[in-house]
Amino acid sequence: MNALGNLEVWLWIAVACVIAYATKLAGYLLPRRWLARPWVMRASQILTVGLLTSLVVTNTVVSGTHLTLDARLLAVGAAAVALVLRAPYLVVVIVGAAAAALGRWAGIAA
Repeated sequence: MNALGNLEVWLWIAVACVIAYATKLAGYLLPRRWLARPWVMRASQILTVGLLTSLVVTNTVVSGTHLTLDARLLAVGAAAVALVLRAPYLVVVIVGAAAAALGRWAGIAA
């Protein structure tokens, strides 16, 4: 990458930082009565769950630019079952790791 390309990358990073800071600042500047409405709280909770879910799914089934079904999907599925059964967080992590290890041992690529 040449010097102009590096400058462009850093410019976009700076723009993203400014946008993130402005968004956070805007949240502090909103009147408290706007944020006290029940639908605002509910919407913020739903958006948070949706964002985290999309990140987990993307990291589970995408490798580079291709969809990949491998041991990661098996691990997330096993962890989801443990969550439904209300297992403690540490148990959920261990179940997911064990499922991934068994999947890789069985020949499911990762």
